[in-house]
Amino acid sequence: MTETTPLDRAHAAMQDAPEDDAARLRFYERLGDSELFLLLKHEARGDDISPELFDLDEGRYLLAFDREERLSQFAGRAAPYAAMSGRVLARMLADQQLGLGVNLEVAPSSILIPPQAMAWLDATLGHAPDRIEARIESLHPPTGLPDSLLSALDTKLATAGGLASCAYLVGITYQGGGRGHMLAFIDALEGAEGALAKAASEALTFSGIEAGAMDVGFFTASEPITTRLDGQGLRFDLPQPARDETGPRAAPGSDPDRPPILR
Repeated sequence: MTETTPLDRAHAAMQDAPEDDAARLRFYERLGDSELFLLLKHEARGDDISPELFDLDEGRYLLAFDREERLSQFAGRAAPYAAMSGRVLARMLADQQLGLGVNLEVAPSSILIPPQAMAWLDATLGHAPDRIEARIESLHPPTGLPDSLLSALDTKLATAGGLASCAYLVGITYQGGGRGHMLAFIDALEGAEGALAKAASEALTFSGIEAGAMDVGFFTASEPITTRLDGQGLRFDLPQPARDETGPRAAPGSDPDRPPILR
């Protein structure tokens, strides 16, 4: 049986509800989070890659697929590729005025994404949340949140495996007034706070909520507040990947801050 991928499902939901902005946002979120295989002219040389370029009536496009088998099926042979996330591809294409063909002719999620849409995706993914400090007065169970946000958080945090042990979504009241919600990460890896805060911000953005805010906090399992979070909050367990001791060299495109060099 042919595999149905998360990108296939998000694309189908978008096609079934063309007027639903939230469905369209969820497709772009899945695109940004997916590992994609970019079709190349020849094997990558270090950080330099030479993608195949296709001139279409709508402009110039690169081609990427969410499974290696789909790339080979399109090419009709074992073809060279560079594996990278959709967000890295968006960063690469944003300033190049290039569009992206995804799963063309080989999957139900076959789609041409024009250059302006890739530039929008890069800008949306590049938005960083503001950093503030506030004192917590009390915690309470989260209320009034749409299912779309809870689903978006569950999906997004599944991509942040190993960056923290778990997270709690909780209602919060601050000293001096003000109420809202907080996503509290427990035992985050040193240096991962920015990535986790950005993941939470993206979940809020791509959930389709027109207006809203969600704060992010970082705590250790040994702090007293963690017991209160466990009692009041909705828990999300982050996947814990197996430790890889071999330390392989990073493939081109694996670092979003250092996208491959197009040749």
